[in-house]
Amino acid sequence: MSNDEFRAALSRLAAGVVLITAQEPPLDEHGRGEDVGMTATSFVSVSLDPPLVMVSLRNDSRMDDLLAEQPLWSVSVLAESQRQIAGRFAMKGRISDRLLFEDLPFIRGGITGAPLISGALAILECRTEQSVVAGDHTLVIGRVLTASLPNADAEPLAYFKGRYRKLA
Repeated sequence: MSNDEFRAALSRLAAGVVLITAQEPPLDEHGRGEDVGMTATSFVSVSLDPPLVMVSLRNDSRMDDLLAEQPLWSVSVLAESQRQIAGRFAMKGRISDRLLFEDLPFIRGGITGAPLISGALAILECRTEQSVVAGDHTLVIGRVLTASLPNADAEPLAYFKGRYRKLA
């Protein structure tokens, strides 16, 4: 089986779209670290008791490197109207995460300090419990510390066959 065959087969699995965010540790005790974000479609619930979720991160990506040293991170479950946010944080070779957050409405997580996108279907704050290297990705399992539904009635953003989709 080729990589293309594998990718084509799994592209037929519809997935929700989330924005994973974290804050880099500050360079000194007086500053705030830079906000970092990435779009993910490999995000799942793992356990209800305790409340655990998992995200799959490409090895050696900026978020993979950050979560190896920063155990606190957040998740914004994106609404269909937030397709541009998903695309913005999925760009390869982007210039600066600081610029990507610049005009986005968000609040800071009370525990993580990470951005939580306003208008998301749901927002979660997490602490890494375990990381497992699996092939070319790292599976990060996080304990959910807080969860809320700021825009629970909005339509979800889905990813199917390599494109963002609206559920019909």
